[in-house]
Amino acid sequence: MNSLATQTGAALSALVIAFGVSTAGAVPAQAVPAPADVDRQVGWGAAWMAAPQRASAGFEPNWSEEGFTGQSVRQVVRLTAGGSSLRIRLSNDYGPSAVRLTGATVAYPDHGASLQPASVRHLTFGHAGSADIPAHGTLVSDPVRLRVRPLQPVAVTLYFAGTTGPATFHSQAYASSYRAQGDHRADTAANAFTQATHSWYYLSGVDVSGEKKVSGEKKRDDAVVAFGDSITDGFGSTGDANNRYPDELAEYLATTGRARPVLNAGIGGNLVLNDSAWYGDHSAARFQRDVLDQPGVGTVVMLEGVNDIGFSESDTPTYKPAPVVSADELIAGYRRLIKQAHAKDVKVVGATLLPFKNSDHWGEHAATVSDAVNQWIRTSGEYDAVVDLDRGLAAPGDPDTLDPAFDSGDHLHPNDAGYAAMARLIAERL
Repeated sequence: MNSLATQTGAALSALVIAFGVSTAGAVPAQAVPAPADVDRQVGWGAAWMAAPQRASAGFEPNWSEEGFTGQSVRQVVRLTAGGSSLRIRLSNDYGPSAVRLTGATVAYPDHGASLQPASVRHLTFGHAGSADIPAHGTLVSDPVRLRVRPLQPVAVTLYFAGTTGPATFHSQAYASSYRAQGDHRADTAANAFTQATHSWYYLSGVDVSGEKKVSGEKKRDDAVVAFGDSITDGFGSTGDANNRYPDELAEYLATTGRARPVLNAGIGGNLVLNDSAWYGDHSAARFQRDVLDQPGVGTVVMLEGVNDIGFSESDTPTYKPAPVVSADELIAGYRRLIKQAHAKDVKVVGATLLPFKNSDHWGEHAATVSDAVNQWIRTSGEYDAVVDLDRGLAAPGDPDTLDPAFDSGDHLHPNDAGYAAMARLIAERL
């Protein structure tokens, strides 16, 4: 954990950069994010995020375990807030030693791995082009001038001249990331980027600042964080199409005149109560980092628990032996998260678990616990608001089954239409 002195130094550095004061003689302190109060003063708000995970084989081939050696990695992400300046956040949370970043750029993407030429901006870190991403820590770039609109994509290219070792990453991006041998961070053509995977590497956040406020616009401290498992992460949605429910929620809010940032803190397979090498730290262990530390967060939508009760019913070999979890244990886990959020004045929207009959998570015990948990979410009064996804996405005449119109095919995860329906239901409760 970073010391208070280091955090204070980062806060002062952020203010110095923001207000254009000379940094001669100052010690660069961009290794940790600026505290939330400083971010509000400067006007920073998170526009995109991905929850970091330790390197693993994951659900499909990826580059996390081998890392990068003399390579550039280009990642395209879609922002949900606009501004005139941006900064990126890089996570080495699961790295035992510092990782040397030789350089980085940000630009408007064109098609695939190609960039719009006039838009390329070189990033600096404490006014230096190269920097270390600290072991078990975060590196934040200096602000760079690049105007972006809500729902606009940006491409971040990282170049590692040396060897990184296993990379902190986000396993299931449902978006393409590209790799090239050598330094191609400023290349606008896609020719060198001959390899692709569907994960994000080191990149954990993009923040924006400087957008002028208009009448009725939401404040910078009203971002929505979607916190959950693979249903939040977007399993079953169309790749490279931004059809995960948080994406759909951001679009729906924008089209109905209620635009606000929406951040996706889902991790496939994640659990409320237990850690997993593949599926990330349990909810309470990552809630501070993935929700409360996000610049500008005001609301969190909590949708998690189906893996806690379903893995014990499943034949999935990646989480065995899976403990048999009771409704009371899950509810105690939810209460811990609600308490953490309310202590930071963050509102909590509780979402009921979706129907999952006929999936590999279904069984007599899972069905009983799911019913009890959903009833508690609806009636406990402990959330600031409740969205009933269980009833909203159920099949006509069968409340335990996901509506076929919303089913991706595994009877557990929604398809694109299902994620759009979830977004509409959640928007009503915001």
